[in-house]
Amino acid sequence: MTDASEPRNPDLVDKLLGFLDHGLDVVHDRVLRPIILAARVAAYGLIIALVALVFVVVLVVGFIRLLDIYAFQGRVWISYLALGGLSFIAGLVIWRRRRPLNIRK
Repeated sequence: MTDASEPRNPDLVDKLLGFLDHGLDVVHDRVLRPIILAARVAAYGLIIALVALVFVVVLVVGFIRLLDIYAFQGRVWISYLALGGLSFIAGLVIWRRRRPLNIRK
Protein backbone atom coordinates (compact mmCIF):
# COMPACT_ATOMS: atom_id res chain seq x y z
CA MET A 1 0.00 0.00 0.00
CA THR A 2 1.08 3.49 -0.71
CA ASP A 3 0.78 6.36 1.68
CA ALA A 4 -1.40 9.29 0.51
CA SER A 5 1.21 11.80 1.61
CA GLU A 6 3.84 10.45 -0.78
CA PRO A 7 4.28 12.50 -3.97
CA ARG A 8 2.83 10.67 -6.93
CA ASN A 9 4.68 10.45 -10.21
CA PRO A 10 2.48 11.48 -13.11
CA ASP A 11 1.81 8.53 -15.29
CA LEU A 12 1.45 8.41 -19.04
CA VAL A 13 -2.30 9.04 -19.01
CA ASP A 14 -1.92 12.22 -16.94
CA LYS A 15 0.75 13.51 -19.33
CA LEU A 16 -1.35 12.73 -22.41
CA LEU A 17 -4.41 14.41 -20.92
CA GLY A 18 -2.29 17.44 -20.06
CA PHE A 19 -1.05 17.68 -23.66
CA LEU A 20 -4.60 17.23 -24.96
CA ASP A 21 -5.89 19.93 -22.64
CA HIS A 22 -3.12 22.30 -23.74
CA GLY A 23 -3.80 21.56 -27.42
CA LEU A 24 -7.51 22.22 -27.00
CA ASP A 25 -6.78 25.48 -25.23
CA VAL A 26 -4.55 26.59 -28.12
CA VAL A 27 -7.21 25.64 -30.70
CA HIS A 28 -9.86 27.50 -28.71
CA ASP A 29 -7.76 30.64 -28.37
CA ARG A 30 -6.53 30.79 -31.98
CA VAL A 31 -9.47 29.41 -33.95
CA LEU A 32 -12.72 29.46 -32.04
CA ARG A 33 -12.35 32.77 -30.24
CA PRO A 34 -12.06 34.86 -33.48
CA ILE A 35 -15.03 32.97 -34.97
CA ILE A 36 -17.13 33.66 -31.87
CA LEU A 37 -16.06 37.32 -31.92
CA ALA A 38 -17.02 37.68 -35.59
CA ALA A 39 -20.39 36.06 -34.94
CA ARG A 40 -21.06 38.45 -32.06
CA VAL A 41 -20.12 41.46 -34.20
CA ALA A 42 -22.43 40.27 -36.99
CA ALA A 43 -25.32 39.59 -34.62
CA TYR A 44 -25.04 42.85 -32.71
CA GLY A 45 -24.52 44.79 -35.94
CA LEU A 46 -27.69 43.30 -37.39
CA ILE A 47 -29.65 44.13 -34.25
CA ILE A 48 -28.34 47.72 -34.24
CA ALA A 49 -29.16 48.12 -37.95
CA LEU A 50 -32.72 46.86 -37.45
CA VAL A 51 -33.27 49.13 -34.44
CA ALA A 52 -31.93 52.10 -36.43
CA LEU A 53 -34.26 51.26 -39.32
CA VAL A 54 -37.26 51.14 -36.99
CA PHE A 55 -36.17 54.42 -35.40
CA VAL A 56 -35.89 56.15 -38.80
CA VAL A 57 -39.31 54.86 -39.88
CA VAL A 58 -40.90 56.07 -36.63
CA LEU A 59 -39.26 59.50 -37.07
CA VAL A 60 -40.50 59.82 -40.66
CA VAL A 61 -44.05 58.77 -39.76
CA GLY A 62 -44.04 61.16 -36.80
CA PHE A 63 -42.72 64.00 -38.96
CA ILE A 64 -45.43 63.43 -41.58
CA ARG A 65 -48.16 63.30 -38.94
CA LEU A 66 -46.81 66.40 -37.21
CA LEU A 67 -46.78 68.37 -40.46
CA ASP A 68 -50.16 67.02 -41.57
CA ILE A 69 -51.95 67.75 -38.30
CA TYR A 70 -50.33 70.97 -37.08
CA ALA A 71 -48.68 72.68 -40.05
CA PHE A 72 -50.76 71.97 -43.14
CA GLN A 73 -54.02 70.63 -41.62
CA GLY A 74 -55.25 67.95 -43.95
CA ARG A 75 -53.07 68.65 -46.97
CA VAL A 76 -50.82 65.63 -46.69
CA TRP A 77 -49.28 66.22 -50.13
CA ILE A 78 -47.52 69.32 -48.77
CA SER A 79 -46.11 67.19 -45.95
CA TYR A 80 -44.82 64.67 -48.48
CA LEU A 81 -43.35 67.51 -50.55
CA ALA A 82 -41.56 68.90 -47.48
CA LEU A 83 -40.17 65.45 -46.57
CA GLY A 84 -39.10 64.88 -50.17
CA GLY A 85 -37.36 68.25 -50.25
CA LEU A 86 -35.49 67.48 -47.02
CA SER A 87 -34.49 64.07 -48.37
CA PHE A 88 -33.31 65.65 -51.62
CA ILE A 89 -31.20 68.22 -49.79
CA ALA A 90 -29.71 65.54 -47.53
CA GLY A 91 -28.90 63.45 -50.61
CA LEU A 92 -27.18 66.40 -52.27
CA VAL A 93 -25.09 67.04 -49.16
CA ILE A 94 -24.08 63.38 -48.93
CA TRP A 95 -23.31 63.27 -52.67
CA ARG A 96 -21.15 66.39 -52.39
CA ARG A 97 -19.12 64.91 -49.51
CA ARG A 98 -18.34 61.65 -51.32
CA ARG A 99 -14.84 60.87 -52.42
CA PRO A 100 -14.26 58.91 -55.63
CA LEU A 101 -12.24 55.71 -55.46
CA ASN A 102 -8.79 55.76 -56.99
CA ILE A 103 -8.85 54.17 -60.42
CA ARG A 104 -6.90 50.94 -60.34
CA LYS A 105 -4.38 50.24 -63.06
